[in-house]
Amino acid sequence: MTSWSFVRVFAGLMILVSLALGVPASPLFVSQYWLLFTAFVGLNLLQSGITKWCPMEIIVRKLGLSSGA
Repeated sequence: MTSWSFVRVFAGLMILVSLALGVPASPLFVSQYWLLFTAFVGLNLLQSGITKWCPMEIIVRKLGLSSGA
């Protein structure tokens, strides 16, 4: 797995988990404030798509995953 694919899988997982915790209809509902985390992840994805710079990808590369798209 490359750093590129790991970051996208991780971001998708964080969005799904935060939606499960933040949507009142969910059986795992904790608080609607979890939706702020969903927005934060979405904004980071938007920023990385525009600037081609992702801090999470830099961290993952330093942990040993190869870069690549």
